[in-house]
Amino acid sequence: MVDTTPLSRAVDHFADRLRAAPQSRLQRGAAAEALDLARELARWAQRIEEPGTEPREMPDAGMFAVADQITVAGHDLAVVLTGEDEVAEAVVLVEESRKRAGV
Repeated sequence: MVDTTPLSRAVDHFADRLRAAPQSRLQRGAAAEALDLARELARWAQRIEEPGTEPREMPDAGMFAVADQITVAGHDLAVVLTGEDEVAEAVVLVEESRKRAGV
């Protein structure tokens, strides 16, 4: 079993930063960046869990929900990853997205 703790930590850190961010920062693009990441993580998990099927798109639940969406998608992905290289790749995605979001 692969250790997905680094991914869980990165996802939780990003989500905590989003929850603490002012509304103005969320409106200036942090929420959109976070939603893009949540959707990407969800698609990745779905491709592993349901190969050969078209991934469903995570809905836009609003800027105040994106922290929860990242948390759910990131933890869902952590459950299905099978290699340390995949975990490292996912952590990089989360960290790069957090930097682009400015939180």
